[in-house]
Amino acid sequence: MGRKVHPIGFRLGIIKEHKSRWFATGYDYVNQLGEDRDIRAMVRRDAPRAGISFIEIERQPNQVHIIINTAKPGIIIGRKGANVNVLRVNLQELTNKKVKIDVREIDKPETDAQLVAENVAEQLERRISWKRAMKQAAGRAMRTGAEGVMIQVAGRLGGSEMGRVDTIRDGQVPRHTLRAEIDYGTAEASTTYGVIGVKTWVYHGEVMPGEEYHARYAEMALTE
Repeated sequence: MGRKVHPIGFRLGIIKEHKSRWFATGYDYVNQLGEDRDIRAMVRRDAPRAGISFIEIERQPNQVHIIINTAKPGIIIGRKGANVNVLRVNLQELTNKKVKIDVREIDKPETDAQLVAENVAEQLERRISWKRAMKQAAGRAMRTGAEGVMIQVAGRLGGSEMGRVDTIRDGQVPRHTLRAEIDYGTAEASTTYGVIGVKTWVYHGEVMPGEEYHARYAEMALTE
């Protein structure tokens, strides 16, 4: 078996931050961790085509703050905020706490690893050639400003009898460099011949430790 490390978990505490930011001990930790999984599942289930990249969760004593990072904020918000109000009510019933929802738009969805992986998986489900889908997705990411892209698909590609792995690279993706700002995403394509897994790495250049933390709080200060 290969010894592989999650690219984002590898950089936590150095240039990356946790997507859930709260503190608890004992059974409270277990319950809140399970609640975070349920929250993320509900948001993605209620807005399946909203282009959601990732969901951040922050907790106060009687409030849950949910930040949805999406390429299509209009779908989540809805006309006059109707959709987001329904989502807030459902989440309040789930958590039994007051829920605050913020929706942030992703400026360049072509360079977001999760959205790129989901796009490739969607094309595979429509029976588009995996080589064509990977090449087009990597090309769009590089043209939009990424410094490197790597896309990997695994499964019964093209309906072959035996599963195999195919990888495409463009630019550089220094996965062992802790300063490297690497975005990572996964998706699954349910095809006639079985499930095909998609992994995506997108390299955005080097950053110094702490820059993401300071940039996030500077952005929050500007929005408030």
